[in-house]
Amino acid sequence: MALSIFRKKEAAPVGDKAAVEAFLHGYSIEVMPRTAEKVEDFRALLPRGTRVYIAHIDGTPIDEMVATARRLNAEGYPVMPHFPARIIKDKATLADWIARYQGEADVKQALLLAGGVSTPHGDFHSSMQLIETGLFDGFERLHVAGHPEGNKDIDADGSDRNVMEALRWKQAFSDRSDAKMAMATQFCFDAKPVIAWVNRLNAGGIRLPVHIGVAGPAKLQTLIKFAISCGVGPSLKVLQKRAMDVTKLLLPYEPNDFVAELAAHKAANPGFGIESVHFFPLGGIKTNATWAIENGGKSGVPAVQN
Repeated sequence: MALSIFRKKEAAPVGDKAAVEAFLHGYSIEVMPRTAEKVEDFRALLPRGTRVYIAHIDGTPIDEMVATARRLNAEGYPVMPHFPARIIKDKATLADWIARYQGEADVKQALLLAGGVSTPHGDFHSSMQLIETGLFDGFERLHVAGHPEGNKDIDADGSDRNVMEALRWKQAFSDRSDAKMAMATQFCFDAKPVIAWVNRLNAGGIRLPVHIGVAGPAKLQTLIKFAISCGVGPSLKVLQKRAMDVTKLLLPYEPNDFVAELAAHKAANPGFGIESVHFFPLGGIKTNATWAIENGGKSGVPAVQN
């Protein structure tokens, strides 16, 4: 029987529970400066050592980004700020950002991506150009973006020809770089296209570990809004189908079955390319962190209790 992505909570078989716990081990999560400000102490929510990405939305001052990174680092979390190529004016600006992150917040990791704006603000339009500056030499870890359901900004014709070419370039860079590299993906709602995509990467010689994007618990209307704005592809139909069921319309979405299906596939295929889970806390970081803990995504209790 096919898994229902939106079934109500029920006790999971022991084997499934163990697979989910293993799959969630070492998960990461994403925040923005304005959402981080609402969290009194991250140690009350996240296990120590959780990697926290800091999303850089166009218009966010670098001062706020660096302050958020400094705070998270002080609370015991390795931070990975976004570097969206299309909002960075030039190499001098990039060098300044890196110097501030390193000098003020001890940043050693970065997510390099093109960014969500259609027209570049300056000299850069791709993550490959950022890498080619050489300014990230010495970083311990570099992640790049992945799109299991395609990226129309790169391949407007619906193919993935340009995306795959770019990923092969990044794989070649990874092979000669000392930095640990991985691919952090957009969130999805259907496991089957994700599994097929990861297998296609492997068949194409792309071995970058995949950190699969997972939307945290949230209202259905919230998820549909973000999914449309972020260009989520075929799996958006999962949400639209749920919206047509009035008995489920007001129930919050939780990623239980999406995660369980991927975890089961990983358990049955240990060499499968998904290495970790990356959460987008669209319904709030506390809600997401609570769900992760309840489903085994922790390595002990948080250091500070509410």
